[in-house]
Amino acid sequence: MARITILILMMLVASGCAQRGRIVIDPQAASIGKVETVLVGTTRAPDPQSNEPYSRLRSPRTRYVRLDISVPPERQPGEIRWTPVGARPDPRREFVTTAEIPYASAASFRRDLSARLARRPRGQREAVIFVHGFNTTFAEGAYRLAQLAHDLGSPGVLVHYAWPSRGYPLAYAYDRDSALYARDGLEELIEQVAAAGAGRILIVAHSMGSLLTMETLRQIALQDKRALMARIGGVVLISPDLDVDLFRAQARRIGELPQPFLIFTSQRDRALALSARLTGESMRLGNLTDVDALADLKVTILDITAFSRGLGHFALGESPALIGILSRIGDINAALARERSGRTGLLPGVVLTVQNATAVILTPIAAQSPP
Repeated sequence: MARITILILMMLVASGCAQRGRIVIDPQAASIGKVETVLVGTTRAPDPQSNEPYSRLRSPRTRYVRLDISVPPERQPGEIRWTPVGARPDPRREFVTTAEIPYASAASFRRDLSARLARRPRGQREAVIFVHGFNTTFAEGAYRLAQLAHDLGSPGVLVHYAWPSRGYPLAYAYDRDSALYARDGLEELIEQVAAAGAGRILIVAHSMGSLLTMETLRQIALQDKRALMARIGGVVLISPDLDVDLFRAQARRIGELPQPFLIFTSQRDRALALSARLTGESMRLGNLTDVDALADLKVTILDITAFSRGLGHFALGESPALIGILSRIGDINAALARERSGRTGLLPGVVLTVQNATAVILTPIAAQSPP
């Protein structure tokens, strides 16, 4: 009990001391930073009391909005700085929104997305759908996607699913219920992206967003929407806050998992350690220690323990060394295939294959080594 109390206090201190993300609009920032456009589908309802347009409240209707986000030039990879409340934005150091444009309907969202996809060469019309995790505000999810895409050099059109997290570290039960509530909205967003002409959809989910993603994929499979499932050309789960047995049950009902199917884990993830204790378990999928537990599933586990610092719950997005390694890979699945055939330097670390599953324990050594 004492250890759980200490972990909760750490989360509260980290949340209380850090500046929480919010949308700050400054059109002039477009001339200073690199603008990343993020198309958002959200089931966050407006809050009439706070005048917050995308709050923690749940909406049965999916709304759509476009955010043009300026990534500042004076920053380290993985770093996001927010404008303090009451201060003027500093677009050289802080993430700032240059334009926020709501779509009148799902059809107008789909038309804009279709136009953006059509401007890309045929065969490269990929959309990346990011599903944020627990304790996340509307701005934090969207800005995190812009940061990841900028730092990793993502070639796809960026789409964010903003489900109604309360954005509070002690609201775990509320967020878990919200994640389950949001399944239909994510399915609708995937359908809209596919209808817009995306040749390949990559879903990237963090933390509790992995539960939402797996439940939605299971829901799609149970409805036998094979054409929609075929559009999903890869899934990435980052620090998934998900029971291992539940994940296995979801995977069984989904059937053939989208490929590649990557799971980023860390044994230094203190947030997941707390989640495991609160749920009466020894571990979660995101801090799995034994690849044998998933041996019959076609998945790739990337252990990034060596890069985890602090709470260690988003090392993939926050570690400059890890970003430096992954940004050189390009096609992760092809890189893994080359590693198995004996080529080194792309995914540095120990590679272990057990039946269908592959585990890679990444090391920071190659952060200073050429690819």
